[in-house]
Amino acid sequence: MQKSLLPYPSISQLSKTDLAYATLEPALEPFYRYAPLPENFHKAIRDRAGVNTPRELLVHVLEEQYDALPDISPVRDQIKALLHADTYTVTTAHQPSLLLGPLYFIYKAITTINLAEAVQKETGKRIVPVFVLGSEDHDLEELNHIRLFNKTITWEPNLGGSVGLMPAATLALVLDELKPILGETENAQALWTIIERAYRQSATFADATQALLHALLGRFGLVVFNMSHPDLKRLFIPVMRAELTEQASNRLVSATIEQLHAKGFKTQAMPREINLFYISPGHRERIVLEDVMYKVLHLDKSFTREEILGELEAHPERFSPNVVLRPLYQEMILPNLAYVGGGGELAYWLERRAQFEHFGIPYPILVRRNSVLWVDKDAIKRSLKFGFPIARYFDDTDALVRAYVEAQADAEVSLAAEIADLHRIFEHIAQKAVAIDPTLEKAVRADEVKTAGQLQQWESRLMRAEKQKHEVSINQLRALKEKLFPGNGLQERSDNFIPYYLKYGDRFLDELKANLDPFDNGFLLLEDL
Repeated sequence: MQKSLLPYPSISQLSKTDLAYATLEPALEPFYRYAPLPENFHKAIRDRAGVNTPRELLVHVLEEQYDALPDISPVRDQIKALLHADTYTVTTAHQPSLLLGPLYFIYKAITTINLAEAVQKETGKRIVPVFVLGSEDHDLEELNHIRLFNKTITWEPNLGGSVGLMPAATLALVLDELKPILGETENAQALWTIIERAYRQSATFADATQALLHALLGRFGLVVFNMSHPDLKRLFIPVMRAELTEQASNRLVSATIEQLHAKGFKTQAMPREINLFYISPGHRERIVLEDVMYKVLHLDKSFTREEILGELEAHPERFSPNVVLRPLYQEMILPNLAYVGGGGELAYWLERRAQFEHFGIPYPILVRRNSVLWVDKDAIKRSLKFGFPIARYFDDTDALVRAYVEAQADAEVSLAAEIADLHRIFEHIAQKAVAIDPTLEKAVRADEVKTAGQLQQWESRLMRAEKQKHEVSINQLRALKEKLFPGNGLQERSDNFIPYYLKYGDRFLDELKANLDPFDNGFLLLEDL
């Protein structure tokens, strides 16, 4: 593989906040504690060293969750290491997604694995990479489908509530649809064995996702962690009680959002008055405070203040933090130094620093996951025909087509020079008109606009005529652009890992492991030469 980096500011598909943090713009400095630089992890360890972490419970829960999974020694050793006070974690998180969802799911995991190795080398401490599954999320439509070989595979469990807690048995139809699509190659059979075992031998969708990640990335020491556990939730009771009675998160995060707005950054995750859901069979619904009563939306359930606090003490597992509160829960349980996320995720973490300080929880270093454009030999071969470097395909499709047509045309297609000459001529005319009668300038400018428009129409006619001569090549160019940037978006936000695994097998994951560097400052371009 040939690796190259493209400067983040050259990638038009990235948001303003994403670019600002990726390039460490000074405007964002007040919203994080330490920049994502290797030397700053010593400071993060110093901050974490005095924090009480429930290590024995953490290890007990992990061993319980891994009990039914194949024993992979790097994972087993990582879990046991968490018992020691000088072992720390670096973490990423995502809701369980059908067949691991878009490619960035894998990229987040491998960036975290490589970050753990880099920080361990930098600090001399044991660093464990942890993938936290947001198993209580209920956004089914965000995670229940993938696009595979121009076909959409959709999981329809016909259930409500937390998606990760839904029975894995509801995925039977997905497996039936998937198997013939995979084919019968050696890689296909190996992958089918992994997927079938993960989905058919697991109790819940979250369990299946953990099993699939374990099978694919366990050899690299990745620990997959489901935090939906009653004993872990019990440790979070003080924060949840404060959320119910004081609503500090709403005030603190809203104030930070206003500060970000003043600097020109958009809201990523707006807080609510109470940032907790209530979980019951088939439901995960918001808790709201109306007058003096706590009500669960869409359910005939309400509590007085004393009743809901009693319910929290007796059944903390029934309370589920939303996106505003979840980071606190994660950082209370894990001895964590850094969080690895995409641009959108880090944008909402940047809204949280004051909230963390209020609850006395160390704020982790925020590390942007690696973004990748993977280009196979076929795409490279097709690209050579058009004479564009791969980096040029980040441009808009119409801009690419125009550039190609202009390069192939027998005569100059663009009339930009002529239009510029026209504006200069009319500028001289306008100056003379104003000297004679200032009221004439408006008529001159109107004729200027009209004449320039006529030249632009002629330019369009010339371009259409030239496009007709190269119609076949233009269609091929559009097809290549669609392959690399589905729907004119980033490959990593659309493609699933399966086609790549079918083509490359474990080499796909090995190449990512070898090339993703969490401290690279740029968008990663991997070309299979």
